[in-house]
Amino acid sequence: MSDPTIPADIAAMSFEDALAELEQIVRRLEGGQVRLDDAIQSYERGAQLKRHCERKLSEAQQRVDRIVVAPDGSVSAQPAKLD
Repeated sequence: MSDPTIPADIAAMSFEDALAELEQIVRRLEGGQVRLDDAIQSYERGAQLKRHCERKLSEAQQRVDRIVVAPDGSVSAQPAKLD
């Protein structure tokens, strides 16, 4: 499930690393001291980081959804199909 609009360096990031970079971009842009060209590039990268984070959260949600509680109350996990 790869997204061709997300660069390889972002795709290789953990959720936490991508979120940290996204937060850094937001702080920089909110500061208002960024040149227009840099702001546009930062915004585009931020959008890519956001999509990556959303995908990571979705994958995590799918994995959590695969936890099954049996009628007897026992809990088991089934492999999620993320394809």
